[in-house]
Amino acid sequence: MRPAAILCFFLLTASSIEGSALSSDIKDPAYNKRVFWTVTGIQAGGYSTALIALNHAWYKDYPRTSLHFHDDLGDWQQMDKLGHLTTTYHLSRLGSAAFRPSGMDKSRASWLGSAYALGFMTAIEIFDGLSEAWGFSVSDQAANMLGSAMYLGQELAWGEQRVGLKFSFRQTPFSSYRPDVLGSNLAENLIKDYNGMVFWVSFNLHSLFGEQEKLPSWLNLSAGYGAHGMLGGSENPAFHNGLALPHYDRYRRWLVSPDIDFTRIQVNSKFLRVFFQALNFVKFPAPAIEYNSQHGWQFHLIYF
Repeated sequence: MRPAAILCFFLLTASSIEGSALSSDIKDPAYNKRVFWTVTGIQAGGYSTALIALNHAWYKDYPRTSLHFHDDLGDWQQMDKLGHLTTTYHLSRLGSAAFRPSGMDKSRASWLGSAYALGFMTAIEIFDGLSEAWGFSVSDQAANMLGSAMYLGQELAWGEQRVGLKFSFRQTPFSSYRPDVLGSNLAENLIKDYNGMVFWVSFNLHSLFGEQEKLPSWLNLSAGYGAHGMLGGSENPAFHNGLALPHYDRYRRWLVSPDIDFTRIQVNSKFLRVFFQALNFVKFPAPAIEYNSQHGWQFHLIYF
């Protein structure tokens, strides 16, 4: 997951908060053109600012080329693909929520929010494709499209998100060996060190099992995927800056854990409702059962 994914997530969070604040004047949701164009301007301005900043920060020091492609499907045990999938899903979700205070029809807001999200992520792929250091990744773009479609499809079919995507992170020792690649501090680790990331598919039990009264509406069950032992994209290098690196086996991890859908918690505070919308990006810390080929079955009292 590129830093752009985190950056645009917070941009859309800000847009969602702003859009929700504007809704305080609307008692009965009816289409309000002023609110719609205000939110549209906020999102378009945020996306444009992010693209300009990313172009300056990432690409200006690398030669430009004609559009070319790069196959990175085998890198990082596919963790970066899940990063694209999860990011585009949440950009679609938050972008759609930002349009709702305008009184726009929910399905139309979902289409528009999803289109904004996919357009932004596609622009980043095109930037990559025009830079000699990278290349347009078809698998990245496929993950972007799937993330947007996952949000939009559920809205059109059910009018709600019964299956969501979540993210969790814990620091690992691997970044100390290659800080330029995996990050030199917590903020960089959070977006570079795939060893510490887990991406979760979170199922809302209440909605999937016929809205059973015995199940709290906010209770989810999450299945997570992660990977470990990675010092490089496709393989671990033996040396870095002239120093020998320790050997680590690269392996995949599978986890199951209870979770919370924060958007289904009933609160009266508008601030908390907006906060929970943004917080739903994060997997709630909880006990977890893990299986991996290196250590077999493991139990975590609290996993985050």
